[in-house]
Amino acid sequence: MTEQDTTKGIWLMVAVALIFALQDAFSRHLAGEYNVLMIIMIRYWFFGAFVIAVAARKAGGLRKAAATKQPFVQALRGLILAAEVCVMVTAFVLLGLTEAHAVFAVYPLLIAALSGPILGEKVGWRRWAAIGIGFVGVLIILQPGYGVFQIEALVPLLAATMFALYGLLTRYVGRQDPAAVSFFWTGTGGAVAMTVVGIWFWEPMAPADWVWMGALCVSSAFSHFLLIRAYEIAEASAVQPFAYLQLPFATGLGIMLFNESLRLNVALGAAVVVSAGLFTLWRARQVGKA
Repeated sequence: MTEQDTTKGIWLMVAVALIFALQDAFSRHLAGEYNVLMIIMIRYWFFGAFVIAVAARKAGGLRKAAATKQPFVQALRGLILAAEVCVMVTAFVLLGLTEAHAVFAVYPLLIAALSGPILGEKVGWRRWAAIGIGFVGVLIILQPGYGVFQIEALVPLLAATMFALYGLLTRYVGRQDPAAVSFFWTGTGGAVAMTVVGIWFWEPMAPADWVWMGALCVSSAFSHFLLIRAYEIAEASAVQPFAYLQLPFATGLGIMLFNESLRLNVALGAAVVVSAGLFTLWRARQVGKA
């Protein structure tokens, strides 16, 4: 059994949040120059190879890693995540890292809201209140009724909904399949799906951009490795709140690298969303202890 070390797990999650933000910056740059589907396809090729390499080194090899009683749901998870990545990278191009992440931060609240009807979990009035407050934060960010509403702002909201569905399905399959099996299906299923779609949009890439593509692929694999380690040595409820650091990290990169600005309503709305999300995580932990 892996020894528990909450402090180390927290620092690993902080590193994961930073690397995820860097990935998003790489993706934003590349997607601004090339077709999004091609970029995500190449990223998934590397990710799929990484997943297979990890599975091959473990006892039972690929056969054990692929063994699932829920192949349809596992494949659906992989498809949803691959589609979500494409939608979110498109949001980076349309809105920038700052505003896209501010809206996307609502996904833990969506998971909490949908866990009842989809997984049959009990959601108390306190968490429902936090969910409602979180969506007020989203409205503050979107500013409907003030000036011209940006329809593009719905793109990261769609991505957040897709990621929430992916998270719920991951919890669903986790009732029967170990995490290693879900991880294998996520990488390989996504790689197959993106190849079927993305290969039709192949275009030549400048040598310098292959460097950025390599950085994206390596950081993607490394961040998932660190994420696995974080969950191995610490409880998910202890480290998950620190995943929110991806928002300020991405905001900083957006401002420094892409000359983005942080509007007051976006900062205020994001603070409300994150606060509500942290409360739902805390409340879920308290209920779990009861």
